[in-house]
Amino acid sequence: MIRQCMRRPLAVAHQTSGRRLCASSLRCGRGAATVVAVDRRSDQQWRRSSDASHLHRGLSTAAVEEDEVNTDVPFGKIMAANRGEIATRIMRAGSELGCGTVGIYSHEDRFTQHRYKADQAFQLNTDKSPVAAYLDIDTIVDLCCQHGVQAVHPGYGFLSENAGFAQKLEENGVKFIGPTVDNLNTFGDKTSAKELAIKAGVPVIVGSDDAFATPAQAEAWINSSPITYPVIVKAAMGGGGRGIRIVPTADDLDQMFRLASNEALNAFGDGRCFVEKYVDQPRHIEVQCLGDGTGNVIHLYDRDCSVQRRHQKVIETAPATGLPRDTRENIFQDACRLLSMNKYRNAGTVEFLVDKDGNHYFMEVNPRVQVEHTISEEVTGVDIVQTQIMIASGKTLPELGLSQESIMEPTSYAMQCRVTTENPALDFRPDTGTIDVFRMPAGFGIRLDDGPGFPGAKITPHYDSLLVKITAKARNRKEAAAKLKRALREFRVRGVTTNKSFLLNMLNNEEFMNGEITTGFIAANPDLMSPLKEKDRAQKLLAYIGEIVVNGTPKSLGAVGDAPSPVDPIVPSITPEHCQKKKSLKQIFDHEGPEAFAAAVRKNEGLLITDTTWRDAHQSLLATRLRTIDMLNIAQPTSVALQNAYSLECWGGATFDVSMRFLNECPWDRLMSLREAVPDIPFQMLLRGANAVGYTAYADNVVYDFCKMAKESGMDVFRVFDSINYLENMKLGIDAVGQAGGIVEAAVCYTGDVSDEKRGLYDLEYYLGFVRELEKCGIHVLAIKDMAGGGQPKP
Repeated sequence: MIRQCMRRPLAVAHQTSGRRLCASSLRCGRGAATVVAVDRRSDQQWRRSSDASHLHRGLSTAAVEEDEVNTDVPFGKIMAANRGEIATRIMRAGSELGCGTVGIYSHEDRFTQHRYKADQAFQLNTDKSPVAAYLDIDTIVDLCCQHGVQAVHPGYGFLSENAGFAQKLEENGVKFIGPTVDNLNTFGDKTSAKELAIKAGVPVIVGSDDAFATPAQAEAWINSSPITYPVIVKAAMGGGGRGIRIVPTADDLDQMFRLASNEALNAFGDGRCFVEKYVDQPRHIEVQCLGDGTGNVIHLYDRDCSVQRRHQKVIETAPATGLPRDTRENIFQDACRLLSMNKYRNAGTVEFLVDKDGNHYFMEVNPRVQVEHTISEEVTGVDIVQTQIMIASGKTLPELGLSQESIMEPTSYAMQCRVTTENPALDFRPDTGTIDVFRMPAGFGIRLDDGPGFPGAKITPHYDSLLVKITAKARNRKEAAAKLKRALREFRVRGVTTNKSFLLNMLNNEEFMNGEITTGFIAANPDLMSPLKEKDRAQKLLAYIGEIVVNGTPKSLGAVGDAPSPVDPIVPSITPEHCQKKKSLKQIFDHEGPEAFAAAVRKNEGLLITDTTWRDAHQSLLATRLRTIDMLNIAQPTSVALQNAYSLECWGGATFDVSMRFLNECPWDRLMSLREAVPDIPFQMLLRGANAVGYTAYADNVVYDFCKMAKESGMDVFRVFDSINYLENMKLGIDAVGQAGGIVEAAVCYTGDVSDEKRGLYDLEYYLGFVRELEKCGIHVLAIKDMAGGGQPKP
């Protein structure tokens, strides 16, 4: 049972940073105050006694003196019934007004920033899901009653537009810092909001009067109405871009309606949707308003929120640029007239669509503070959140010194972007993980509204991906964008992916900088998704050093057995002057082709060798992985010592895999670097036929293009190999190498003594027959490979 809680007096002192804060008159009882000093981050002690008339915040345990009372403090204690950056924003505003602040948090949010920004913070119901915990009205109201909370600010999202929440708070003596219950009932339901707009003479888009529960109901209305496709399906309740789908044709209605309905049902508990005519390529213009509940409403000018992705705002600007003067004035008048008719109280935003001809149409009223309220604050100088608190305490706009005449038309320009933990390259898939580095920007004209981000923060999949809002203020759009770009480049987040690259691409887009863009801008510019490549060298280096210091060198890199020798290897000093000069096999191949190369090999009177030191032979023998830099360090002596070699096998096969997976090196960069360092020895690689350098068969064109690229990057001899002599698998590799212009060295694999006449199927004649088939394929060189390494047949 939730009990009436604000009929009794409260008295408390918070331990602060050594300064006394003003007291507040509650006028809720009588008696003497008892004051207890406690730590602001602990679960503070609250003592009630009779005859209390003041709430005092400070270090002193003495009774509150009459001359210390400051009746301008709106509430003794307010709660931010939200999380993330908006909860922090509310607490900062309350603290500046002298109010005590209370936070709430779910189990998943127990380490997030907003918990620690409050004077007090209480955990929500752990039996609820991460989202449901913040929607648990009974628990939140009960916390208010138990801990003397006088007013609750809901922020945006969650319970911010829930009339039942506001009603229950009021029933228990707790002020709701937001619109009245009647305001919420009227504007929280888009159907009733539209009816009021029509009554107020505000232009609306043709649409259904009723919200529909099923696609069949929506289809029946469309067929009986004068509107044609495309239409838009919009949730009857909610906001934030959720529960909205564009329906291009009748065939798309069923799917789009169900998607919008399910999204709205999950987010707001109501899956009903209504249907409107879709205005193609409009601008999204909204007006920030303030009302005091007496019918007195003023506006804080407009915002352009046309940059949207799936109806979610991305970059907002204030004021809107390029609007015709008459259109702009009509929007202001319509917004204020609409809210005034409902005697609107507190902050609210009236949203409009403006078509290409300058006609404006009412969309909805958001009866709450919005994410982008910051830019209106920046261009008008009005603290919207503090004004919300003061209006909820009973102040009227004139008492706060706010009138339309006192709000000067903006002469500056503000632009806000939302940095989220989303990956634009993966269709904005939310990322999760631990933030390793979090370094925020600063400087003249930059405002930060930070939420869950800090070094060590755990980003979970349970909540909205907003990390921080960055707002830039300057004299004009160009200068504001320049500040925002600088701030984004200065911003460093490591550990999770952000949409930073997308935002920078937006700010560098010429069409965006010109100012007059529509809601279809992002969809029409897919290049905005191009990722930003950040090397993150310092963090990777620190992580590597830390890993080595704590755990030692990874065994995957061959760190097994005894420690390596402390003696540095000696690189032999070999100079070309001491070596015999003659036309190399590499030169013959380059100038005369693979056939000439094969002929030169046959004519050679001595033994030709293939060196495999740079291949993967060392992995089997020494369990080590040679890095590219290790090879390059020995490349010059190698190029001299082995200048008369048949080949240098240095690539392909397992080296490709090792280079990428174990050493994190590009195998193509390795090949080209080695080729440059050793220009005059034929390079050789292992090619597994149709498997190329992988472990499964690839499409033919992949193998052909791979061989072509390998040849162009410096490869000469391709040893085409199949461990079971499967000719069809080898043929693809042979053809691909031949077409690329490489030297085809086909391998025949055997095991044991092939001269043994009792071997059965795999005797000498079998192998001779296989070699004849290889020869027909047009190979240049034959390689005979003893798979067992036994040196059979013996002489």
